[in-house]
Amino acid sequence: MSSMVAVPSAFADFIGDAKGSLSTQNFYFSRDFRDGAGQNKREEWAQGFMLKLESGYTEGTVGFGVDALGMLGVKLDSSQDRTGSGLLERGSDGRAEDEYSKLSATVKARIGETELFLGGVSPTLPLLLSNNSRLFPQIFTGAQLFSNDLDKFTFHLGQVRKVKQRDSDESVDLTTMGQFGAYDDSVTSDSYTYGGVDFAVTPQTKLSLHASELKDFYVRQYLGFKHTHPLSENSSLFAEVRYFNASETGAERVGEVDNRALSTLFGYQLGGHRISGGYQKLWGDSPFPLLNGADTYLFAQQNTSLFAQANERALHARYDYNFAAIGVPGLTFTLRYVKGDNVNPENIATPQAAALRAAGEEGREWERTTDITYVVQSGPMKDVSLRWRNASNRTNYTRSNDENRVIIGYAFKF
Repeated sequence: MSSMVAVPSAFADFIGDAKGSLSTQNFYFSRDFRDGAGQNKREEWAQGFMLKLESGYTEGTVGFGVDALGMLGVKLDSSQDRTGSGLLERGSDGRAEDEYSKLSATVKARIGETELFLGGVSPTLPLLLSNNSRLFPQIFTGAQLFSNDLDKFTFHLGQVRKVKQRDSDESVDLTTMGQFGAYDDSVTSDSYTYGGVDFAVTPQTKLSLHASELKDFYVRQYLGFKHTHPLSENSSLFAEVRYFNASETGAERVGEVDNRALSTLFGYQLGGHRISGGYQKLWGDSPFPLLNGADTYLFAQQNTSLFAQANERALHARYDYNFAAIGVPGLTFTLRYVKGDNVNPENIATPQAAALRAAGEEGREWERTTDITYVVQSGPMKDVSLRWRNASNRTNYTRSNDENRVIIGYAFKF
């Protein structure tokens, strides 16, 4: 009889701390290529549903739990000559599927302030930043551990072996992003291992040291510094420096990897205003390496361009305003501009880059992005979000484009 009473007690936090949400996104995407041969437009409209369930942990020295993620994407508009937006899965004929779904499950365990996750993971780390810019996040299969047991330190360690890209239900081997032909994105690796430590020197200052290896491809190291200096109750200065170093390893399946990258950000915040910018520079004979589909963690990355080609340097500027400061809560505005030059066209496999090589010229590009977001604050549509993102990219080493994204979202929490 006593064992029957112990069972619900052991699972009290597992059930009591559980939470869930159902997120919906209505997403219109249009990218219009301004020059060059090939598909001249990527334009699709889709509806996404994402159900997220998270349990608490069982009682005891070691607590156990489980998380689950279910996703359904539905085509609202597409055609064969406009596919490839990243919203919808495509069949073998190149056409967008009417709908697609995928599942992800994660088993978790906790001891003190240390948590272990096995299964589907979407890391947001400097050396593995899962892409979440379409209907659904990029999901890796593997294991990762985070520990905060030591005061002021955060440790992490992980390894992933498979990935489901944001617009696919198929779990595939790991590849690296091709970067316009600089790397062979058809060869695969069976593991990506990463780990590191973050140290909070003070509540305003953090230092980071991370390292990773894509087996038989490359190794990368990351050094980070972040500091915020409060000036008054509603103003502050902030600065962040990110440095990456990468080189080939093992069987060198994508050939030479020779890249170092410095990305900086400096800014000032006063009330609803936030002004920031910085300088970014890459060195070496190859562009910034990263897992296919992931983000870079570089400050200059934009909608279209990574600003991460071999030897590229970039200046970036950003202005954010929160209209809550003037009595309009929920409305925010962002304007970003990045200008890059000194791009080495030697290993870029595009007709435009070939022309630059023949003329002995360097690659150049710029991109401007505007974001306007409003979250309804009250009434029957409370918490519905509306977002418009507009971008223009101009480059002489590949195709220029203009882009619009319109997103309407809502999350039911339970």
